Amino acid sequence: MRQSVERLLERLCAWLAIAGGAVLVALTIATVVSITGRALTSAGLGPIPGDYELVEAGTAFAIFAFLPWCQLKRGHVTVDLLLARFGPRVNAGVDLIANILMTLASGLICWRLWLGMLDKQAYGETTFILQFPLWWPYAASLVGAAFAVVVCAYTVWRSLDETLERPTAATGRE
Repeated sequence: MRQSVERLLERLCAWLAIAGGAVLVALTIATVVSITGRALTSAGLGPIPGDYELVEAGTAFAIFAFLPWCQLKRGHVTVDLLLARFGPRVNAGVDLIANILMTLASGLICWRLWLGMLDKQAYGETTFILQFPLWWPYAASLVGAAFAVVVCAYTVWRSLDETLERPTAATGRE
């Protein structure tokens, strides 16, 4: 069952990460166009209005869109200097503790992002130039943050299975 859940999460994480990447590509193109427009003001061109606002909002979404993929693929930075001396079961136990802490941190971030979004929505705050509601980027980022909590919870399950796995001669696990 865990493998079925992992395959589903992997597909969803991949699509979310691709969406984040597409947003970053669009932001890169918009930035190049805006900078070119600034350089060619003498030719009647100009920057894209609100380019900084768009980059802020889009980058926030992209960061949260990448987090679930990184967590699922064990892409976070680890320091293996000490842990390399221990067997797979000890390393799995350390991973379990790290994944529990990551789940708690992700939950806290998601909760605070939710409250921030509600605050921006309640006060009707908008961006300065484009005047789009500030809660929109919060809501977009919240999709990735909430999914990150789900993926982190799954990685706790995965680590627990790996920690409790019985050693076999075929795997050589301790």
